[in-house]
Parts: sequence; C-alpha cells; structure tokens
Amino acid sequence: MDKHLHIISLNVPYPADYGGVYDLFYKLPALHSQGVKIYLHCFDSGRGEQPELNKYCEKVFYYKRNTGTKGISFRLPYIVSSRRNNVLLENLLRDDYPILMEGVHCTYPVLDKRFDNRKKFLRIHNTEHFYYHHLFRSTNNLAKKLFFLRESKLLKKYERELVRHVTACWGVSKKDVSYYRNEMHCQHADYLPLFLPAWQIQFKESAGTYCLYHGDLSVPSNERAATWLLDHVFNQIKIPFVIAGKNPSAALEKRVHRNAHTCLIINPSENEMQDMIAKAHIH
Repeated sequence: MDKHLHIISLNVPYPADYGGVYDLFYKLPALHSQGVKIYLHCFDSGRGEQPELNKYCEKVFYYKRNTGTKGISFRLPYIVSSRRNNVLLENLLRDDYPILMEGVHCTYPVLDKRFDNRKKFLRIHNTEHFYYHHLFRSTNNLAKKLFFLRESKLLKKYERELVRHVTACWGVSKKDVSYYRNEMHCQHADYLPLFLPAWQIQFKESAGTYCLYHGDLSVPSNERAATWLLDHVFNQIKIPFVIAGKNPSAALEKRVHRNAHTCLIINPSENEMQDMIAKAHIH
C-alpha cells in the first residue's frame, strides 16, 4: 500500500547551509528511502526553486511568503500569518493524505474547519514563545525588541490553542517535549531526534592554527555569543579567532576588525565551512 505525506516547510529546505534547515532537508531522503511519497510545500523567502528536492518528492510546490505589512495580523503571530496562502489550502484539500507541518510557522491550515478530520502532525522546532522572548532579550534594536516581545506574547497564546487541533507533536528536544506535555497539557507530544547527514569528521592530525565560532549571524542571540567571545575571551588572549556565518551585522563586522588576530568570514560556502572546521584547533 502506498504511503503518501504532505509536508509544509517554513522555508525552501535546500541547500542545507544553516542549522535550522538540516532537519527540514535530511528528513526528505530518510522518508523517501522508506517508500513515502512526499508532496512538499515550501514557503520561499528568496532561496528559489531547488531541483535537488525533486529527487525525493513526488511534487514540490513553492509559495511566496507575505512579508512586511502584508503578513501582519492582530490575532496571529507573524510567523504564522505571513504564511497564510489559499493556494496551499486548495492543494492540500485535493486529497486526504496526512499533513506534517514543519514548525508552528506552518500551522495556518489547522485554523480552517475543512481540515478538522485530517491527520495533522506538528514538528516542534522550538518552544517558539520562549525563543522569541530570548530574541527580545538579545537585541538592542528598539523596533526589533518591540516586535519580538509582541510575537512572544502572541505565540504563547497561539501555541496553547494549537495543541488542541493537531493529531500529534514531535519535538526535536526532550526539553521541548516535556514543556508541551506538562505546561501545555499536550499528551500526544513525543521526542523525535533530528534528521542529520551521515557526517564524517575531517580534521588535521597536527594542532590547528585558530579558534572557530560559526552560526547564522543574522540571529541576535548568535551575534551576542560571538560578541561575548570577542569582548571576554579574545581581547585577553591573542590566539587567532575566526567567526564565520550568514549575514552578520555591520556592528559585528566593525567589532571584529578592532583586533588584528580576529577575522570574520561572511556567508562561506559549504566547502569553505568544512575546510575551516578541519583546520580549527578549537571549534
């Protein structure tokens, strides 16, 4: 008997070039290898169509996210309201296959009564209202602080209501699962580890030449961690320090260049990143 599954992805899950997209992408070949026929629905935030996804999916749909004022709702969190899409709903209603929603971001269909009797599964990437509260605390930009605080409050209310409308929740961490069970009274929450590639660690036999920190530097908490290392560690020891990652701010770039022994690698390729990891002494 054929196994069919709709997956709604909060972003185009390829290339796997930042932490949050690994589970989104590597779940596809894992399910495909088990004979699951995948219908992938992606919200494209500028990554574009990716032919690689066709290897694992029966069909791939791309939808434009409603960013800016078009995505604002007084009732819904922005990460949900900006992914409202009637074409997506119509595509999902063409059959009665189960739906896997990748993150709270992709749960707008549960608000539609036409999906009341469908099997709907939620992948919990974070306890989102906690995550946005940490973003609120991590940034010094007033406009962003107000946005993150509002989003955190809306998400707390939304997540509590959401668990009543899904068939099951699968968390990437045991801590999130425990919170959903004990604080949100979601008894159908279970732990499902991250889907990851079959990594092989590449390293040099001799000592490395520098320390390395990398991450998505557009995330305020990651930038804050990099800045802390610059201010509290590498201003006291003169060991070469490399920061690498996506879309750093001008403020971080300026801060890095104050020291001759610290440098910033902006938007490295996968090959560049692996080479830096292999040559680092401390990662």
